[in-house]
Amino acid sequence: MLNGPPQFTENTAFQRESVKTGKVFTFSKDGSLFAWCNGEQVNIVNVTSQSVLSSFDLPKTVCLEFSPKSNVLVTWQPYTTAKDSGAGVPNLHLFDLKTGKCLKSFIQKKMQNWCPSWSDDESISARSVNNEVHFFENNDFSTIANKLHLQKITGFVLSPGDQPTKVAVYVPGSKGGPSFVRLYQYPNFGGPRAALANKSFFKADKATMLWNNKATAVLVIASTDVDKTGASYYGEQTLHYIAVNGESAVVQLPKNGPIYDVAWSPNALEFCAVYGFMPAKATIFNLKCDPVFDFGTGPHNAAYYSPQGHILVLAGFGNLSGQMDVWDVKNYKLIAKPQASDSTYFAWCPDGEHIVTATCSPRLRVGNGYKIWHYTGSVLYKYEVQQNAELWQVAWQPFLDGVFPAKAVTYHAVPSKVLDDEPKAAQAAYRPPALRNKPVTSSKLHEEEPPQNMRLQSKSSDKPLSKTALKNQRKHEAKKVAKQEARAEGNQESALATPAQNSLHNTVPSVSSGDPEVDKKIKNLRKKLKAIEQLKEQAATGKQLEKNQLEKIQKEAALLKELEDLELGI
Repeated sequence: MLNGPPQFTENTAFQRESVKTGKVFTFSKDGSLFAWCNGEQVNIVNVTSQSVLSSFDLPKTVCLEFSPKSNVLVTWQPYTTAKDSGAGVPNLHLFDLKTGKCLKSFIQKKMQNWCPSWSDDESISARSVNNEVHFFENNDFSTIANKLHLQKITGFVLSPGDQPTKVAVYVPGSKGGPSFVRLYQYPNFGGPRAALANKSFFKADKATMLWNNKATAVLVIASTDVDKTGASYYGEQTLHYIAVNGESAVVQLPKNGPIYDVAWSPNALEFCAVYGFMPAKATIFNLKCDPVFDFGTGPHNAAYYSPQGHILVLAGFGNLSGQMDVWDVKNYKLIAKPQASDSTYFAWCPDGEHIVTATCSPRLRVGNGYKIWHYTGSVLYKYEVQQNAELWQVAWQPFLDGVFPAKAVTYHAVPSKVLDDEPKAAQAAYRPPALRNKPVTSSKLHEEEPPQNMRLQSKSSDKPLSKTALKNQRKHEAKKVAKQEARAEGNQESALATPAQNSLHNTVPSVSSGDPEVDKKIKNLRKKLKAIEQLKEQAATGKQLEKNQLEKIQKEAALLKELEDLELGI
């Protein structure tokens, strides 16, 4: 256990464990407790005093989790059967941390979704059992307080935050029917109108559900294992938005391809999606599922908001180069573009200032180690394991929300004594001998799209508009001109007259000359001057005028003189 920034020294209060069989540890949600399995037993200590609170003889434990308020520790070990009877042995254990006693043991065969879920105040807990969700109240696991039964429930997620607790459930489609996600408020599960919201969709073998922090909406990534069109090796994905008020929508993603990652902003008012064939696009959407800011294209497959929500990291890990684009999401400015090659793990420090990236086994068994960064791109500390050794897990000590307020964003890299040994990009690309004395031509496999603010795009006149936007703009301008013409016809003498005409009309009243021919000429002249004034207004708005229209405008002075002579001669 190490002290955090800026020391990076070993915490001497914690007795280092030197065993090869220990592969799992966890912190409590508030960071006050720490539990680990050393291959012989599970130990729990107070992080501040390092005093041992409890120990349990569970040497085969591979998963550990604390309840939100640290009242219960859950352990899971691989499922086994008794040698004599063949009956399953309970492998999921829940311990009361105040008494050290086992509250309940269950049989949980699969490692997937092994841990029960709790509401933040621990008044409700739930686990999935044979197409049902069983609910328990106040950590009393001896009695099932409520059940939610739907045909073939394969997943559920409890909402975060205060009561009342809501639950999102996913049921895959069967016999050609659609899959659906429903939102309920505990404990109202009965009746046809019990659901707060319902969203059904086809093309879904599995679904991932993500609540926002305020428990007002859920994002659902629905995916199929196989893309029947053959366009993608990764299957086919769609993104859906469901609000607890019953509203739902399909999030329209401008680029085709897989959905790599979706992340809610901590403010619960917007979310970021990373999607599309490489180079992937990343876009921030609001609660109306309208795009707010497009980060353009790049080698990204993950998005990570800082705990305070003021910084967003778009990263490309796995089979990508490890590039991290660090953005100030308030001003939409790029802060830094560091590179963390071969990283298998990324996590923000609760202070919103530091980041850890790690290369861990079993994902990668060589080059294991971790680095601690400042978000401006500086490596402040790095650790590499010895040759033939493996790193299995790295984690920050958690803190409750609000302990670290957001600080002002800085764009200058903080100083560091650690050398950055990341491989630098090649200065020049290889050119075959036949092309070395010829001009360099730019050739790219993919056209990169620059970032753009979607809020300003429609307002800005210097940015190119799409064909549909241009068409709508022309329609709007045509309607505007038609309204101006109608208004002009209804007010022939005043609205469109020039200052000269106004002064003329004020001094010389419009009366009949008694000669029908002269009256007709005056009427025609006024009509022509009116049309010229309308053409001048259109030219002022930027409209391109035809040659004959420009010639009409040039005749304005002569027409005014002729009108003045006729009216003065009356």
